[in-house]
Amino acid sequence: MNKGRIVFLNGVTSSGKTSIVDALQLKSQEFFYVVANDLFEEMIGERYLREDYWKYLSEAIIMMYHTAKLFSDHGKNVLIDGIMVDRSELKPHYEKVNNIFSGYPLYIVDVFCPLDICRQRNIARGNRTEDQSDWQHQIMAKDIQYKCTVNTHLKTSEECADLILKSIFEDEI
Repeated sequence: MNKGRIVFLNGVTSSGKTSIVDALQLKSQEFFYVVANDLFEEMIGERYLREDYWKYLSEAIIMMYHTAKLFSDHGKNVLIDGIMVDRSELKPHYEKVNNIFSGYPLYIVDVFCPLDICRQRNIARGNRTEDQSDWQHQIMAKDIQYKCTVNTHLKTSEECADLILKSIFEDEI
């Protein structure tokens, strides 16, 4: 059985990852399951997040990667809606991602949006702090080898999805 593709949408909060996930699921001829930092964070519980946020979130994120790997092992495609950060609990995060997915069809996509636009989106959403994208950008892992980059300020989610699909399926065209 062939391994399923793993597409990691990497970007700060409000950069447009979840909107791209929705567009990818609508546009792709291939089915993709979705795992997301937010979904796995919800598994932890408020008490533990207050007690030691990064410890528990880091453990959940690593488990999310292993969940994506399990789906891939069963021939299922997976979209990861997340952000690679360099915190002591995950450092070096990018290296850990590469080690976990070694030998798997992993495609990392840079989901970019200018921080001032992310701030506006954070305010509009109401469930994020205005500066959340800014501080995430400060701790975002560096020197990541991306398959492609999409700019959600210049392109719609659907246009970004088209670019991503073209990039990951280019070997089949």
